[in-house]
Amino acid sequence: TLAEFRANPKAARPAGGGFPSAVNAHASIYQKNVLAGFTDKISISDAISNTTTFYGAYAQVNNSAIRNYERRIEPHAGGRSVFSWNKSSNDTHWQWVAGAEFQQGWFNTQVSKNKNGNPDTLQTNDDVLNSSFNVFLQGDVQTKNNWFVTAGISSTQTKVSITRLNKYPVTEQKRTYRNELAPRLSVLKKINARISWLATVSKGFSPPTVAEVLPSTGVITTELEAENGWNYETTLRYHTHDSKFQLEATGFYFRLHQALVQRRDAGGSDYFTNAGGINQAGAEFHASYTYEHTNGFLDYAHFSSDVTLSHFRYDSFIKGTDDFSGKKVPSVPSQSISLLADLQFQKGFFLYIGYYGASRIYLNDANTASADPYHILDARIGWKTAFAKKLKLNVFAGAGNLLDEHYSLGNDINAAGGRYYNAAPARNYYAGISFQCLHQKH
Repeated sequence: TLAEFRANPKAARPAGGGFPSAVNAHASIYQKNVLAGFTDKISISDAISNTTTFYGAYAQVNNSAIRNYERRIEPHAGGRSVFSWNKSSNDTHWQWVAGAEFQQGWFNTQVSKNKNGNPDTLQTNDDVLNSSFNVFLQGDVQTKNNWFVTAGISSTQTKVSITRLNKYPVTEQKRTYRNELAPRLSVLKKINARISWLATVSKGFSPPTVAEVLPSTGVITTELEAENGWNYETTLRYHTHDSKFQLEATGFYFRLHQALVQRRDAGGSDYFTNAGGINQAGAEFHASYTYEHTNGFLDYAHFSSDVTLSHFRYDSFIKGTDDFSGKKVPSVPSQSISLLADLQFQKGFFLYIGYYGASRIYLNDANTASADPYHILDARIGWKTAFAKKLKLNVFAGAGNLLDEHYSLGNDINAAGGRYYNAAPARNYYAGISFQCLHQKH
């Protein structure tokens, strides 16, 4: 809670509401992941090429939580094949891209009572089959008078099936999400050698994930609807003749329907619900400068700054007797700024400095709780060199949160009992060393 966060941010979550403390529950997450795949690229002709990728993956997750002990086994596999056709004629260049992607998962999730960090009595045992199939087509044309037009369209179908094995009779709940064709149109115009303008209109579609359909409450929620919406975006870009200095300004408006909103119950378990709609409007500003000089004390320098202004509001969102219409969307700061300096000196020495600042962040849909603004300063120094052009060595050290800010990161949005806050590390330090061995065949 806010009082606990302010009193002692190092403290773990205490016991309460019939649930053990984080220490007694041995709250932790252990993950094992294996991923393997291959990609094949072939040229069918001078104009046509194909890129095909297949992968297989296996994940095992043990989550000792306050409320329960969860064990997940998640093998999955998939593939993607893309054909590309290029053609140039009369100072006009054409490109067509068409492809398809498929993913299939065979998951099992077991949730047990947590007894001192070990699984105890089984609560739920679910087999989860989830698949996704996507087809897409995109065309690009570049004309001699500096017009660039991209038009694309895609269609996605996602299926999820959950079979609860620990209750008789064994039941299966399933849902198929089909979207209508999702188009995208983007137009870029080079006004002159230094200024360009870009405009984009696109439709998005995002079905609920397995973690949203089967959240940590253990309640299967196949009735959740898929998110969808239209996005409108325009960008104005400027750069000097040598491209060392660049400026960019972007404005966007995204009208999101059936937005998925996270909530947490009294035991700390998360679940999700559909909001009626969210209006996401905002602006982004970017500036950068790059300096290169191979014979000076400073070989390379890159400076950049980014400012984001966000106006995210619920449109019509009524949950029971609560009306959140017009409220600010939690977890999103209204303003944020990022500054970066990357310097590389002679003899292989380098220095990195980064700053990030965010305004107040609301933590619940009612906007009655918030996290204070914070400012984070990080720095890293190091030295890198190469031996005999085959071995590269990189030695580095750094510090995070140099300003020693007391702030919350990874907040639990809409948590019950006001338990929103997760204390971020205070000032911290690290060091490392890496090797890279290069071998080139002739």
